[in-house]
Amino acid sequence: MDEQGFSKESFISATIKTKEKTLFEGAVKTVTSKNERGVFDVLPFHTNFITLIKNYLVFNIGTKDEQKYEIEKGVLYVMSNKVNIYVGI
Repeated sequence: MDEQGFSKESFISATIKTKEKTLFEGAVKTVTSKNERGVFDVLPFHTNFITLIKNYLVFNIGTKDEQKYEIEKGVLYVMSNKVNIYVGI
């Protein structure tokens, strides 16, 4: 466990990609976004699913700071403790 009480197992791998480049790649504590049903969170070992997202993404990286990305729309795909997000499509 680290100094904040998080174990390595409590993180999920996340990637944000556009057609041209990778915007983010790394381990995060949670992913928060919005779809047609409202705001939702993806936690480590989340069930597999795919959804269309809009407006924003927020990554909690296990520190006091969060990383927020403003987006118009995208696709979020969760599988095997990995979150792949494709924006600008």
